[in-house]
Order: sequence, then structure tokens, then C-alpha cells
Amino acid sequence: MSPLAATADEQLMRAYATGQAAAFEALYDRHSKRLWRYILRSTGDAATADDLAQEVWFSVARQAPRYAPRASAPDLPPARFTTWLFTLARHRVIDHLRAHRPSASLDAPLGAQDETLAGTLAAPSGFGPLRRIETRQQAKQLLAALAALPPEQREAFLLQAEAEMSVGEIAAATGVGFETAKSRLRYARTALRRALECL
Repeated sequence: MSPLAATADEQLMRAYATGQAAAFEALYDRHSKRLWRYILRSTGDAATADDLAQEVWFSVARQAPRYAPRASAPDLPPARFTTWLFTLARHRVIDHLRAHRPSASLDAPLGAQDETLAGTLAAPSGFGPLRRIETRQQAKQLLAALAALPPEQREAFLLQAEAEMSVGEIAAATGVGFETAKSRLRYARTALRRALECL
């Protein structure tokens, strides 16, 4: 196990800012998959997720010398690295969506392995063919319900599901009040739960 494995994200960013490339690699290894999934679920396109994730990591590298976690309010602790990282990703996604209208099919191939967006949520093959079909159907239903959510609710849900942000962090990242973020998250969960109950 690498000595960097137990190091806090914020310390890794400071170490990278002083020239320790291994610190950046540790951050990337720790957060790249969740970041990519967040972007994929927000845009519905694997190639776009690849491009935007790469832009976010370039931004992290460029901003490392100036990185200083700040609190979103004077009485709160400094923001976590992941809050900052996913806020960068959120801005990239918003910019992309403003410039392009998303049109993703749940059954369209995502990339080189011809995996579909719904297939990325499917359970491991150890459940047998019938269970895999049910899981794929549930994944399609969940993704369809996620896509049908109002953008603000989808964003709140994805920030919590992929970035593991608290309601307060979601509020700070999206520039809304705590109660607004909490309501968006509650409505998103309710809608997704109803969609899955219909199966």
C-alpha cells in the first residue's frame, strides 16, 4: 500500500503543488471513476464524459498552486477537495450542455466495448442470465427516470450519488440555499423510487 493512500485529498493537492507528481496520481486514482460517472450521467455520452473529465483534471493540475479550500460560509469548515473537484466538473458540464443539446439513447453504444449506458449499471454476471436481464431493465428504468428529472433535481442527485456531497455542499456548489438543495434531492429520490417501484 502506497504511503499516499492514507493521505487526505487536501494534503495531496498541496503536495502536488510543490511538484510531487505521485500525489496527483493518487488523487486521480481515488476520484477519476466517480468523476467520469458523474459527467456521463449528466451528459449521457461517453466520449463527452472522456473529454470533459480530461478537461477537469487539466484544470486541477493548472490550479494546484492556487488551491486553497475555502468555507462556503464563515461558520462552516473549509470545503473538501471532492466538493471543489465536482464543482469544477459541474461547471464543465453546464458549459457543454449550453453549447450542445444532449441526445443520448439508453441502448446506443457508449464506446469501444459497445457497452450501453443502461449496461453500465447492470449487476455483475454472477447473478445468472435472468437476474442480469432484470438488472439491465432496472438500470434502463433508472436512467430513464434520471433523464426525466428536472435538471436541478438530477444535478443534486448526481452530486450526492457520485461526489458523495452533503446537502450543504450541494447547496454551496450549486449556489442555492440549504433548504432548496434538500428539496431538490428529496424530489429526485421520490421520483426515482417511484420509477423503480413500477418494475
